[in-house]
Amino acid sequence: MVTIVKRRLLDILACPICKHFPLELLVFEEREEIDEGLLTCKNCGRWYPIIESIPHMLPDELRDEKEDLEFLKKWEKKIPEPVLRNGKPFNLK
Repeated sequence: MVTIVKRRLLDILACPICKHFPLELLVFEEREEIDEGLLTCKNCGRWYPIIESIPHMLPDELRDEKEDLEFLKKWEKKIPEPVLRNGKPFNLK
């Protein structure tokens, strides 16, 4: 099942690693849904990209490092410095 990110669905999302709730949202592009953005967990420091309206909320070992690093570089000017330098599982440090 694919979850399209609408703001009202954010109330039910929790970090898949530490189960922290709620996640913080940064929106980079939005039309009817959030097209591109970032979900961050303040508890464990992980971040999850929203790409083409789909949140990529996988455990660390299943994430695509190349895709995640490309996302960080694409949105570098809009992503907070702590995520860019210390975000888990990947960062631009």
